Formats: sequence, structure tokens, C-alpha cells
Amino acid sequence: DPYCHPVCANRFPTSTMLLKVKRRTKKKKQLDTEEQIQPEVRFEMEILGTVTTIYKFQGMSDFQYLAMHSGPDGKQTSMYDKVLMLKPEKEEFFNRELPLYIPPPIFSRLDTPVDYFYRPDIQHREGYNNPQVSGENLIGLSRARRPHNAIFVNFDDEEIPTKPLDAAVQTWKKVCTNPVDKKVEEELRKLFEVRPVWSRNAVKANISVHPDKLKLLLPYLAYYMLTGPWRSLWVRFGYDPRKHPEAKIYQVLDFRIRCGMKYGYAPNDMPVKAKRSTYNYSLPITVKKQVSHTVSVHDLKQGLGASGAKKPASSRYKLKESIYIFREGALPPYRQMFYQLCDLNVESLQKIIRRNDGTESECTERDGWCLPKTSDELRDTMSLMIKQIIRSTRPALFSNTTSSADGKEQLAYESGEDEDDEEEEEEDFKPSDGSENEMETEILDYV
Repeated sequence: DPYCHPVCANRFPTSTMLLKVKRRTKKKKQLDTEEQIQPEVRFEMEILGTVTTIYKFQGMSDFQYLAMHSGPDGKQTSMYDKVLMLKPEKEEFFNRELPLYIPPPIFSRLDTPVDYFYRPDIQHREGYNNPQVSGENLIGLSRARRPHNAIFVNFDDEEIPTKPLDAAVQTWKKVCTNPVDKKVEEELRKLFEVRPVWSRNAVKANISVHPDKLKLLLPYLAYYMLTGPWRSLWVRFGYDPRKHPEAKIYQVLDFRIRCGMKYGYAPNDMPVKAKRSTYNYSLPITVKKQVSHTVSVHDLKQGLGASGAKKPASSRYKLKESIYIFREGALPPYRQMFYQLCDLNVESLQKIIRRNDGTESECTERDGWCLPKTSDELRDTMSLMIKQIIRSTRPALFSNTTSSADGKEQLAYESGEDEDDEEEEEEDFKPSDGSENEMETEILDYV
């Protein structure tokens, strides 16, 4: 079958023996017809060797839909010579009369056995309502949505919410059961008093709170902007940034590290490694096995408890400032970052932002209160800064570039050991779980 796929196995180390077992049966003559005599069975065993590696086929082999045709007499005939094109064919090949052959549109992606019995209706909690679906032939959800009761606002919406949903209030009151949660709530209230617009990563860098509880606390104190210059940000209830020109500094900038030989480095030489790699993906028909934890020599010297010591509660879930602040001479932790304009701590960038201070006349969906093309100028300047950092730390990448273009891109930077130290610190940055900086991920958490 040219369309079949392999059955995958996982490799495991083992220490077992390979035995050769013979079963010998000796039948005795039966003298009396009424009595049955049990045959004599004898086993012989021999050790052939040891086994150090085994391959376990833990997944099921998927079914295949063969290109067959059932004739009137029930006889199956293969159709591969008629449907499989092995060489360039003429028009007659496609105009032949063939039996109808429609393969399934999709095959199973699971390789573990799952019982498929018909079950009774799921008993949901009191007050649950089935999600609204459009269309008569729509397959239902595999499980009920887990809403966090966030209020989403588009840039075109006329009104903005002034208070949270009742469900958001009840959910947070139910979860807020200890003094630590109440302290976190007060800290977040103070943050929104000082600054009415925050990104989720900026909140994580200022408050130590569990990501699951932050999902319930943010809808209790702010609403979420979906589109416009404040997209993917949380805004304090009652505050409309579209009516306040001073909200210009809270706008979001989608910045991505540019890649290409014209920037001085190829994709493999990117200064910031990708958060996800295609090498980490596995086939959907393989069984994922647990990776054993390797104990290092450092752990043995320091003691197993020392290396895994817990951080204090005040900073256990806190992220570094680099997750939301752009500084001169430091690389971003990710290839794509969402910065607020007030968090671009570079004087040249702030001059671009403040060019129309006091003369803002209109808030547009693309540029907000800034002048047109402000985001493009900020990205160009930031890209030159990053290129200058790479040039100072890895000059070999820029050895083939022309010097004429370098003169136009020279910016005033401070050089020294401090710059190298900052970059090393950024490379070692490992965010905690749930610190993704893509707004699509954050939206899915709340929808």
C-alpha cells in the first residue's frame, strides 16, 4: 500500500535476558479407555544473552482505507493501478470511467485506545448554559468552555465598561480566601491607579501572583482591548484611552527582531533563539514518554535540596523587567515583543514618541495619538540598536558587509564590559510558565 504510514516505537533502556525455552511433551500409552492420562510436559531453558535496549510499540496502528472496489459478486479488486499516477499521463487517463472511490477526509490522530461508548448527558454545575452555536450541522465542543468573565472591547465600540461582570466578582471572591490574595488585589489596584493601562507581562514583572489567579483577578479590575493602538492590553474600568491624549504613552508596539543577510545575520545566527523549535515536535502517532531527571555533579555537591530550593513567595512568580521594558544595549528575551511606548527606556525613542506632545488632534486605530508612521520609525531605530549590539559582540557576522552602509547606521552607544554583562543576563533569562508574549495566546486564555 503506497499510502500506508509506519507504526512508531519508543526506545527504552533495559537490563534483561534473552531466554530460549523448549516445551517437550511426552505422551504415555493409554491402557484403560475410561481413564485419561495427562501427558508429561518438560521445559528446557537456555540463556542466549543479555538485552540492553528494547523498543515498545505502545501505540495502536492506525487503520487504512484501501483503494478497493467491491464487484457484484462480492469480489474485491484493487484500484491502485487506476488511481495512482506514477508518470505524467495524457488527458485520457483522467477521463476514464472508474468506480466511485471517496477516501475518508481525515484519519484518527490518536494512538491510545479510548472507549467510545455512548454516555449520558454531562451534569454541569448550577447556572451553566450551553454555548451558543451557529449552524445546524456543527460538531459540538469536546468540553465546556472555561470562561474567566473578561470584558473585551474593540476600538470601534462607543462605550467602555465601568465595572466588572457579576460573574467575575463572584469568581474572584470565591478564590480570594487568604491574606496573600487580598494583598495581591491591593497591589494590582495601586498599579492601575498609577498607570491605567498595563500588559499582562508588565503586571507579572511587578507582582508575584500565580498565573491561574491572575486570569481571574485581571477581569475583576480591568477590561481587555482587542483592537487598536492599545490591543492586547488591560485598561482600568471607567478609563477610555481614546479620549485622553496622555494615554499615548501606553500604546502598544509590536516589535519583531528582523532576520536576513541584509541585517547582518542569517536565520541560524539569530541573536535571540526561538521559543519553539520544529525539532521538538513529534509525530501525532508516537507515544510521549517521561524524560528521566539527570542528577548533575553540582547537585550532588550542593545537595539535592539546595538546587531545588523554592524561591520566596514575594518573587516566586515574578518575571524580569526585560519581559516588558526595552533598554539600551540589551537584547529582548523573545523574537517578538509587545512593548508599551512608556516602557521604551531610550531617549532617542522617546523623542520620536513626543514629537506631537500637546498637539494631538485625533486618535486613529492604526497610530492612536501618535503621528502617522511613528511605529515604523520606532521599529527601524530599535532594529539598528540591536544590530549594533550584535556587531559589538559578534563582529565575525558583519565582516562581509560594506562599510558604506555602516556609516549611515552608526548610533551613539556606550561600549564596555557592562554591555556584555547585560547581554549574558538576557541569554540566561528563562521565563516561568504562562509568560508567552503573543496576544493570541492571551486572548485564548480568556475566550
